[in-house]
Amino acid sequence: MKRIFFVLLLGAMMVSCEKNTENTMVVTGNIKGLKKGTLYLQQFQDSTLVTLDSLEVQGDGKFSFNEEVETPDIFYLYLKKEDNNDINDRITFFGEAGTITINTSWNTFDTNSKISGSKSHEKLVEFYEMASKFNIKELSLIQQASLPKVQEDSLALDSLQRLVDLNTISRYRYALNFGLNNGNSFATPYIMMTEAREANPKYLDSIYQSLSPEVASSKHGKAFKEFLDKKD
Repeated sequence: MKRIFFVLLLGAMMVSCEKNTENTMVVTGNIKGLKKGTLYLQQFQDSTLVTLDSLEVQGDGKFSFNEEVETPDIFYLYLKKEDNNDINDRITFFGEAGTITINTSWNTFDTNSKISGSKSHEKLVEFYEMASKFNIKELSLIQQASLPKVQEDSLALDSLQRLVDLNTISRYRYALNFGLNNGNSFATPYIMMTEAREANPKYLDSIYQSLSPEVASSKHGKAFKEFLDKKD
């Protein structure tokens, strides 16, 4: 009986391994403190958010999803908690083939997650960490402009507006330089489409030309090209 059970178990393991290919993305990790809830792996397909897989969490926050990915893309890990809280949580990450580890906690699910194993996601984080500094600076300038004493001073308002404009230009310059220096990252065309689409098409075209063949033929690389073609 034990021999039969061992053979069946070995067979199941072999079948499981055969399902994984060079395009398999394994998303695994742990949600500390989660006792009960449903976890969903999601992706936008044709402008519709689609659930690719799901699992019920019962007393153990460990999870694992296997998904075939044709090209690196944005994915979402969505947690529907059974805690009488209407606010649920969604982690955004740039997925790709290989093992991606996401560790977080149930009460800070989307705000304190640690993601590793995806080079595309690392580049996305690198960009957003710098871009957030420009956003913070702009917010500070806008707050200054809203002060009553500044509102009554047209010269001060004009000065702050110039600083806002310069900050915006600096942000675009950073985005464009990032694109030119990271042509081998699948995150680059996505960033250009979401963060720099209002930039001069001439500069965006230069970034597209700098993309590696693999990146240019990816989902976001093709979308970037279509966007540029419409600009012509």
